[in-house]
Formats: sequence, C-alpha cells, structure tokens
Amino acid sequence: MPNREDAWKLLCEYTQSENLRKHALAVEACVRAYARKLGADEELWGVAALLHDFDYERWPNADHHPTQEHPYEGSQILRERGYPEEMIHAILAHADYSGVARESQLDHTLFACDELAGFLTACALVKPSKKIAEVEAPSVKKKLKDKAFARGVNREDVIKGAEELGIPLEEHISFCIEAMCCIADQLGL
Repeated sequence: MPNREDAWKLLCEYTQSENLRKHALAVEACVRAYARKLGADEELWGVAALLHDFDYERWPNADHHPTQEHPYEGSQILRERGYPEEMIHAILAHADYSGVARESQLDHTLFACDELAGFLTACALVKPSKKIAEVEAPSVKKKLKDKAFARGVNREDVIKGAEELGIPLEEHISFCIEAMCCIADQLGL
C-alpha cells in the first residue's frame, strides 16, 4: 500500500487549494483519532481520510453523478496506483450520491468526520483568536441550527454521521475538536 508520504504527494498533485488541503488534514486527524480509539489500522484510515477529496478540485461533481467526477474519478486513480479496495470503498461511500453503501467502520467514520471537520473549521474561524481550542461542543450544536452559518455544510450529514457511529452528537463534536487541536498549527487554527 502506498504510504502517507505518497498520499500527501498525490493530494498536492491534484489539489492546489490550501483550504482544501487543510480540510484533508482536519478529516485525517479526526479519522486517525477514531482509528486509535477503536484499535483499527491508523495508517489505512488516515490515508483514506487524507485522500477522500483529493479529486474534488478537478472534478467537483455539482450534478452528483455516481460514475463521473468526484469521488468516482479519484477512485479510478487510486486503483491504478495500488491503493486498497477497503480505502477506495470508504472514499466512494463518503458521498451518498455515489450509490456505494457505507458498510465498514472506516466507511462510517470517514463519512461522520468529513462534514463535521469543515464545520468545526468554520466555527474556529469566527472566533476572535481563530483557534480550534476555543471551540466548544455546545456552541457548535447551536451553530448547526443556524442555516446561514457555513451554508456549504450539510447539517443532515453531520447528524447522520454521529448516528452511524452510535455516538451522541456532542461527544462526536468534542472528540473531533480534540483531534483537530492536535494539529492546530498545520490547520492554521
């Protein structure tokens, strides 16, 4: 399996946006933390999270076509480069429109962390300090109800993600905040 360094190079090859790269790092931090907690393969889970949106910038898929653009195009590239099917399945399954059902713990975890990591970043950026360490779960839950805040984040996916993990939403939020705090400098938060 290609390692994290290979994955980072692939991400940077396809993703020029610093914000999208930081999103990949945030999701990776959350997913790796869950892998450690659950005794799963941290490298496999982390690399899957790091690469979950690597093709998004080139193929954004506004029409949500299941076999064109993101994440389908990326899945083909990952297969060509020798990434494991378990990882590719999780990446496809993180997009409901792909038609790929979430089955494994990795599938559910990647889905649960994706939208939430983006929302937590938005919550940190509106703080005067812009620090993730100052974001608190109760205020995140409150902001989730404000449809005008971070409009691009699918609230249903955030809630459904915690449900799929079988974890209360506030606990999931706190867990991901803590994970992101560990790499706050890389995230600029």
